[in-house]
Amino acid sequence: MAKNKMKAKKRIYLLEDHAIVREGLRLLIGQEPDMEVCGDAGGAAEAFSAIQALRPDAIITDISMPGMSGIEFIKNLKALHPEIAVIVLSMHTESDYAERALRAGATGYVMKTENAGEIIIALRKAFLGEKHLSGKIVDSLLRKALGTLAMEGPSSPLEALSDRELEVFEHIGNGKDTNDIAASLGVSPKTVETHRMHIKEKLRISSLSDLIRHAAVWVDHKNSGNQ
Repeated sequence: MAKNKMKAKKRIYLLEDHAIVREGLRLLIGQEPDMEVCGDAGGAAEAFSAIQALRPDAIITDISMPGMSGIEFIKNLKALHPEIAVIVLSMHTESDYAERALRAGATGYVMKTENAGEIIIALRKAFLGEKHLSGKIVDSLLRKALGTLAMEGPSSPLEALSDRELEVFEHIGNGKDTNDIAASLGVSPKTVETHRMHIKEKLRISSLSDLIRHAAVWVDHKNSGNQ
């Protein structure tokens, strides 16, 4: 009689700048009999060469990381390896981030506030070629589609911002100054100033004080709308 061949485990790579989150994901995935973590990194630059060698079946990534953002990473990864599934694990409940991640090629978007099992569900659906979104994200996208979010209609001015500019805009709304934003994103203060200038131009805002006010109102609205 022919021996049954053991089915190869699905291999997952972790891209997350917080080591404690990576370790938690490693333990969680390790409990699944048909999955394993094949590697991890704290930044996109480090991850690319490893992914090229390891060729995982799926990648779990954050959006907010130093240097290259998670959305930029997804775009670049999909251009090279369209077959690799990407699950975003994020603290952002705002639908703008989820939409951008999905457009970039993400297969799923899971909130860090969800139960741990949600990431396993997202992975299993990804392996079947299906998408998975956290409930809060589905609700947020639905409200936006129905036009009930006063500041986030289908033709929101924020759509004109690049992925990185949207990150900078949110940091401004959270009260961070240029040096704080630069440190958070792993870029130079001059780069942040350039992003800030482009944001003002695209949103037709003339002064820094008005930019800070608009950003703060948007962040407050975003946070209150997702509670």
